[in-house]
Amino acid sequence: MAVNAKKIAVYVLVVFALYVIITDPSKAADYVQIGFEGISDAAKAIGDFMTWLADGAH
Repeated sequence: MAVNAKKIAVYVLVVFALYVIITDPSKAADYVQIGFEGISDAAKAIGDFMTWLADGAH
């Protein structure tokens, strides 16, 4: 039953994404940019943490 719920959730997300892209492409581009900025910030934070660990965690 959980697999079916997961499939339904994925389908709903895909339909929503297509709806946003079709109805308002500029807003969809903004969402993508926000997502990439979030991923970039997370990667930078992980890099900073690893550098801190490599420096002896002071």
